[in-house]
Amino acid sequence: MAANKPLDDGHVSAGVVGGEANSINRVDTANDDADFQKMPKMDKVDEFGAHAKTDPKEIALVKKLDAYIIPILWLMYLFNFLDRNAIINARLNGLEKDLGLVGTQYNTCVSILFVGYICGQIPSNMILSRVRPSWYMAGFCMAWSVVSLLTFKVNSYSGMIACRFFLGITEAPFYPGALYIISMFYTRKEVATRMSLFYTGNMLASSFSGLIAAGIFAGLDGSMGLAGWQWLFIIQGAVSIGVAVAALFLLPDHPLTTRWLTPEQRQLAHNRIYIDTTGRREGTSVWTGLRDACVDWRTWAFCLMYHLHLAANGFQNFLPTVMQTLGYSTTVTLALTCPPYILAAAVGILVSWTSGRYNERTWHITILKSIVIGGFVVAVATLNIAARLVGIVFFVGATFGINNLILGWASSTLGQTDEKKAVSIAMCNTLGSIASIYTPYLWPSSGSPRYLTAWIASIAFSVGVIVIAWWLRISLQRKNKKTREQHPEETNFYVY
Repeated sequence: MAANKPLDDGHVSAGVVGGEANSINRVDTANDDADFQKMPKMDKVDEFGAHAKTDPKEIALVKKLDAYIIPILWLMYLFNFLDRNAIINARLNGLEKDLGLVGTQYNTCVSILFVGYICGQIPSNMILSRVRPSWYMAGFCMAWSVVSLLTFKVNSYSGMIACRFFLGITEAPFYPGALYIISMFYTRKEVATRMSLFYTGNMLASSFSGLIAAGIFAGLDGSMGLAGWQWLFIIQGAVSIGVAVAALFLLPDHPLTTRWLTPEQRQLAHNRIYIDTTGRREGTSVWTGLRDACVDWRTWAFCLMYHLHLAANGFQNFLPTVMQTLGYSTTVTLALTCPPYILAAAVGILVSWTSGRYNERTWHITILKSIVIGGFVVAVATLNIAARLVGIVFFVGATFGINNLILGWASSTLGQTDEKKAVSIAMCNTLGSIASIYTPYLWPSSGSPRYLTAWIASIAFSVGVIVIAWWLRISLQRKNKKTREQHPEETNFYVY
């Protein structure tokens, strides 16, 4: 981020926890008095110090941010997920036979992506806080699109392993980077809803990837001497390249340097996030941000909670296979994966909105996870087709809204500096994604049709998420109480 001059301390304080007053950066061409006028109005403030939007200028700014940021990130995530999970649908079109995969080799091809994915996330977000996000994110989108497209040339197990590993490396910067961008521009009340809108790209990709694959398999299988699964990689990779070009022009940079905001809007965008951050401190080096994240025990609590959550979601990579145990044809099986994900997208938006509206996290996570556990119990308890379909709808529909709640909660709790926030988000996603390395082995073909071990493990993981959420809630309640006693003038507190 470019160097910025501070406002006079007397203008505003974003929090004086520990006795440190903080200055607010400004656009270089503005003057102090003008900058102060760009502070958002604080008419409606809740018990945590978060304010509702009542200023017309702030409302207009947020609408502009929504119009630019969310649609392009959504498209990028849609194709990020389609490209990553093309292998799941390709399995139903003879990929294993064509490549000569045996035993757990397919499972290894699925999980190896996450080795590269995990290695790149923390270094990437450390870099992202120091470069232009628009160029950086668009460049990696182009890279993963090319890797995905070229996967159609693979003709062996070793070749698929190499492609999947490099796809993981090139996709690694996107998800934590996108969350960091959203957290730079949206307040605590707004961030979960925007993350949920962004996450519907994942949901719709999961929902319609089966239909897309079914259409390609039906219409192009054998065309020009290529199998349907090869056309799947070609088409999705080619469209992703177009999305990468659009991202170059539409993605924002930092609040004070985004080219499609006016100078006044840039200052307002920066100021409103500054005053919304609990325990805000001055910017540091990326290495200090890494250290701050690592020594804060709450970072590790959020990492563990997110890890257990993603471990419980291990069914996602095998849902078409699980659906196939119901005994339907390939086309019907792929079509049946759509409704649960459409429901999940709607539920995710709704619970994120209510979470932001009431600034509440713990009960939302607890209720959703309880529904998920109920769905898992049905799946493990019976092989009845109708009952299993209901169970699948329940656990798929409820689980994905939790992603946004955990990561939004983490970004607001661990965002004392931009550098710490960037690293913390990446750590959560990195350590969470480790689950994707081992969970495929909970779903071996030999476990069909009941997959007893996988469902029991998913139930245990989900219980762990609830326990950690309440542990964090109690800790943050005590922290807020201590802050109120020691700093009566403080108005900004941790959300739980």
